[in-house]
Amino acid sequence: MAEGVQLDASRPAGAQLFDQHCAGCHVNGGNIIRRGKTLQLKALERQGLGSAEAIAAIAANGIGQMSGYGAVLGGEGVDQVSSWVWQQALAGWPRGVRPAS
Repeated sequence: MAEGVQLDASRPAGAQLFDQHCAGCHVNGGNIIRRGKTLQLKALERQGLGSAEAIAAIAANGIGQMSGYGAVLGGEGVDQVSSWVWQQALAGWPRGVRPAS
């Protein structure tokens, strides 16, 4: 995980890292830059991203206009974020677990 990042033990680490590093563009599983490239399950599957591992590769290395965050998140952080994103996609990004504003 990224050095110096303080996490709240009451929330999953992946959710907190998502809030800090991803929600600016992907708020509520959307995408403010490219509307069709969301983190919703159908959009992920349409892009061939059918697992947390596939999401992790993009989170770490980037794709298209999105920069990679591997150096920022570290390997553990990438795994935590991608697992959390995949869980949210499978659940339809339910309101109770969306990123904090």
